[in-house]
Amino acid sequence: MAFRNLNTIRSLNRVAQIRRESSYLLGSSKSYSSCISNAIELNCQKVSPYLYNGHNALLWTRGSNTTLRSAMAAELLIFSNGTRLVTTQAKAPPQARQMGALKVSMSSPGFVYEPYAPRKPIPFWQRWFTRSGWRRTKEDIILELKSAYAINKLRKSGYSKRLFYNEAVQLYKEINTLLANGDKNSLRKAVTENMYSALKNEIKQRESVWDKVYWELIEPVLKIRTLRARLIGVDRNDTSKVFVQITLEFLAKQKFEAYDSNGSVVAGDKSKEVLVRDIWVFEKSLFHPGSYWRLCGRISL
Repeated sequence: MAFRNLNTIRSLNRVAQIRRESSYLLGSSKSYSSCISNAIELNCQKVSPYLYNGHNALLWTRGSNTTLRSAMAAELLIFSNGTRLVTTQAKAPPQARQMGALKVSMSSPGFVYEPYAPRKPIPFWQRWFTRSGWRRTKEDIILELKSAYAINKLRKSGYSKRLFYNEAVQLYKEINTLLANGDKNSLRKAVTENMYSALKNEIKQRESVWDKVYWELIEPVLKIRTLRARLIGVDRNDTSKVFVQITLEFLAKQKFEAYDSNGSVVAGDKSKEVLVRDIWVFEKSLFHPGSYWRLCGRISL
């Protein structure tokens, strides 16, 4: 009887010890999970200044309460050289899985990466003698380095600034003319898919108000300059598979006049020249054979 009681006491001691160890391990697991979450959140805050919300892009800003979990961190990364990385994970339909591998071709990222916005000027003393000024100078340098890197990579594919500007002016004239004429079929070839949807709706809304539009570009264009250049990667294992986006500013004189269904002038005056400033974003693939520049966005300031 005493021996049986002794075994019972030993069994109870083992159970209590196991519970303490389990409780300790469970507490350790929670702490480890919390550390991982905090580490990922910290890394997200470090990455956040380089990610900007485009038309279809996610927005992460410094000080945001959003925590980038490991699944999302694996989906969206940024190259250390300033290239935005886009990844797509899509399951093929059952018919395609039965037929074999499915090749997915991306013709456009579908958004403007880091849309241009003018930087507010700061005094010389603030830029060089205050902490906020040093941070601002660092940010400005990073922005310029990203543009320089994108242009340098573009030059390796035969880029010429003069030829590109000539092509951009022709695209600017062509797209505006197609918009004025309401030629949706021809417009599709000169713009990206997302931009085409936006312009098609714009034409539809305009036609509900005006019956016809006259538009003319007074050449040569007074001013054209590059405001920003960015790379968007689609394969983290192959940095040559990138799209390039260049933001251009156009300053040109134009003529505009709108008519109703009776042919009467309801807006504008084609006898007068109007000075217009436009900011357009052009995009091109550096890895698709036969790719060409297309309009992917317009920026309003």
